[in-house]
Amino acid sequence: MPSNSPSAPAHRPLPKAELHLHIEGTLEPGLAFALAERNGVTLPYATEDDLRRAYSFSDLQSFLNLYYALMAVLRTEDDFADLADAYLARAKEQGVRHAEIFFDPQAHTARGVPIGTVVRGLSRALDAAEENHGITTRLIMCFLRDESADSALETFEAARPYLDRITAVGLDSAEVGHPPSKFREVYELARQAGLKCVAHAGEEGPAAYVWEALDLLGVDRIDHGVRCLEDERLVARLVADRVPLTVCPLSNVRLRVVDDLADHPLPAMLDAGLLVTVNSDDPAYFGGYADDNFTAVRDALGLDEETLRTLARNSFLASFLDEETRAAYLKELDTF
Repeated sequence: MPSNSPSAPAHRPLPKAELHLHIEGTLEPGLAFALAERNGVTLPYATEDDLRRAYSFSDLQSFLNLYYALMAVLRTEDDFADLADAYLARAKEQGVRHAEIFFDPQAHTARGVPIGTVVRGLSRALDAAEENHGITTRLIMCFLRDESADSALETFEAARPYLDRITAVGLDSAEVGHPPSKFREVYELARQAGLKCVAHAGEEGPAAYVWEALDLLGVDRIDHGVRCLEDERLVARLVADRVPLTVCPLSNVRLRVVDDLADHPLPAMLDAGLLVTVNSDDPAYFGGYADDNFTAVRDALGLDEETLRTLARNSFLASFLDEETRAAYLKELDTF
């Protein structure tokens, strides 16, 4: 299956885990056009360059509009397998040793693609990831927060036959006006089923959404969470409970969460003692994969090697790995 070649960093990247990665957000223009041709889908762009020029966003919603439109090319198990394998090939070159991958079933079932097609296709690539790319993986099923709570419940029930393939549930898409409390019931079902829980909170939404994700959804990790710094009591809670935050610096700049990477709150978050990790979010759209984000914050924020190693260590500590595998990765990092 034709796709873009993995882009290797110029340096040897630190071993790391990626914990905030939307697989649909890894759809590079070359693969989008290849899948469109395979599935007889006409894209509203003449060339890959035309499509890439459309990757310019004023806010989260403007990104989401293109993000969902391009999903039209994803139709079959082969498509989802090729999408995941293309990401894993790039991730390997970026030093990723473990990846916990989000997917959005509602965005596909709404187009008539059954959830089983999505899970089976992704699983084909993930099941072979360790052998093919040296990467262990976990799969996280996300609910679209701008859809109804009933839709999330229906999605969870539809996913029950595939829960052996799924490690956690998450919450993503347009944050403002869609508080975590809306999804309390489906998260309770997920916990009852033995799944881990994460949620996007405190990206465009307020610090209050982080409180809700912690206290009402019972999450194990907060995705983004950069606005936690607006609430000193919340920061103290996150530090005391060692709740990980999966921060996505290049995404924050492209979606105007911060105006300039040099102004990113990452150093303040580290200074506060927060368990912060660095991730790529939707790298095909935001200009960089996992190590590209590490390099960008190093250069823009003046982070030293010790701090970068702390961020890499945090990524393994914050993962849903078993303790034996986690220890092996931490040893690899320590001797790197």
